[in-house]
Amino acid sequence: MANRYGEAALIAARQGPQNTPAAAWEMALERLYPTSPAARKKGSPRGAFLGLCEAGLVKGVPAGNYKASRDNKAVAVRAARLLMEGGQRWSLSTLWRAATDDTGIKEDGQMDVVFALWKNDLIVPDAGQAGFSSEVIS
Repeated sequence: MANRYGEAALIAARQGPQNTPAAAWEMALERLYPTSPAARKKGSPRGAFLGLCEAGLVKGVPAGNYKASRDNKAVAVRAARLLMEGGQRWSLSTLWRAATDDTGIKEDGQMDVVFALWKNDLIVPDAGQAGFSSEVIS
């Protein structure tokens, strides 16, 4: 089971085309954090989710401009691509270090979003990227 930000990503990704990714994210967080405005406003997981959507990496969500944070988008997209490369077992911490070039920046929910989508087959490969597999260790 994913943590709440990972769960929010799953809920938002599965809402389909009736909502924008940003609206789907907000609805998911309202459901998961009904009494915590601070948790609903946390920007890093939101930026990771919207960034993956912008890049066209979330199944069923067309690439577009969803106003993702540039930094969170870059880290989430890089992490997703590392997972797609396959051939390596990733933990949250090792994937975070690889996606950030081990800069010492603190992970803040971005990898929870990436892992939840990945483990539930909601991250799709870039166009032209054939067969991929990678193991995730919890």
